[in-house]
Amino acid sequence: MAAWGKCIDPTGARHGIPTFPWRCAPDGLATRRQLRARGLRPGGQPVVGQVLRPRYRRGPLVAYLYRLDKAKPVRPMTPAKRRALECAMRARRTCPQCRTDAGYVISISLGVCVPCAYPEDQCAA
Repeated sequence: MAAWGKCIDPTGARHGIPTFPWRCAPDGLATRRQLRARGLRPGGQPVVGQVLRPRYRRGPLVAYLYRLDKAKPVRPMTPAKRRALECAMRARRTCPQCRTDAGYVISISLGVCVPCAYPEDQCAA
């Protein structure tokens, strides 16, 4: 477990900012996801630390930390933003070949809905 030892740097001497092991951040600091779960956002404040989790095949997993006392509330959804998101999601569900709403987000690897990608399977049913 020598990899965990590289994740502990509370002074920031090795990594440039205070670094803590995964799930061991001090009180008063939170990641973006933790802020969002509380209905907050970083609000332009700088990163004050990070948490690292070692991975063996690739580099470490990093999550940046922000101060809770400087976080701001999440901005409310406006009607225009809601319409734009609905339009974007509709475009992701629309098959470019048959132009129908598939009811699910179309896979990038297929590029079309499942019936258009595998028409021979639809005849057997």
